[in-house]
Amino acid sequence: MHDRPDVQDCAEELRAVLAAHGITLPSLGIDLPTFAASYPTPPLIALGNCNLPTARALVAALRKGVA
Repeated sequence: MHDRPDVQDCAEELRAVLAAHGITLPSLGIDLPTFAASYPTPPLIALGNCNLPTARALVAALRKGVA
């Protein structure tokens, strides 16, 4: 089993940082199949689908962060 609080904390931190840039990914969360799997790999955080304006806002925020 994986460390549930760590995965949840990371997903929530990502949600908060995106929100600080005005970006909302409604489907952002823990990928349950990988979280519940008995494989030794860590679970995935699902970012979900987004529309074009949200994708462009995400690109702009990431570009600004590396500038």
